[in-house]
Amino acid sequence: MKHIYCISGLGADERVFSKFQFPQHEIHFIKWIIPEKNQSIEAYAKILISQIHHDNPILIGLSFGGMICIEIARHIKTELIIIISSIKSNIEMPLWMQLSGKLKLNRLFPMRSFMLIEPLEDYNLGVTTKEEKTMAHEYRRTVDTGYSNWAVNTLINWKNKTAPENLYHIHGNKDRIFSIKKIKPDYTIHSGGHLMILNKSDEVNKCINSILLKHY
Repeated sequence: MKHIYCISGLGADERVFSKFQFPQHEIHFIKWIIPEKNQSIEAYAKILISQIHHDNPILIGLSFGGMICIEIARHIKTELIIIISSIKSNIEMPLWMQLSGKLKLNRLFPMRSFMLIEPLEDYNLGVTTKEEKTMAHEYRRTVDTGYSNWAVNTLINWKNKTAPENLYHIHGNKDRIFSIKKIKPDYTIHSGGHLMILNKSDEVNKCINSILLKHY
């Protein structure tokens, strides 16, 4: 039996993978930990590797978790890497994120959650159901501020240029966080937003199963 290790998006947990259906695989979830101040993404990825207990695993990462999967793969051998609603390099990063990193705007406006902008955040995430809205709001309320500020800073300052050869990218053409205009995915989900892993789970599962069947 193959082992799949999943890494969720920024501040989220394993609930975002609740609709995964891969009966021939054992699914494990890598949990976020609170980083040290100014910790590099390379050092952080090495720490998360301690949660991987099988050789040559399959890594699946959502959004920021996809970037972390790529960093983990620098240090261990992987069977496959599948990223969803994510980016493979800083070249695929939206211009506004690149400028925010260069101008250090996140330092001036640390990540906070205000009720007035939550509808806009939900819109950008592609929240479509009451369940997704409740989940998104709970994440905002409970995420550690130190972690979220570190993660945002790490994301917008990511300098990766290349993708692993065994990586597959699944992306929605309506993603408002990482626009598909700068991305060349292996699989495109029509009308898929940033949270298509939940609201278009059948299509995402179909893509992943296609990748698994093709690879084996």
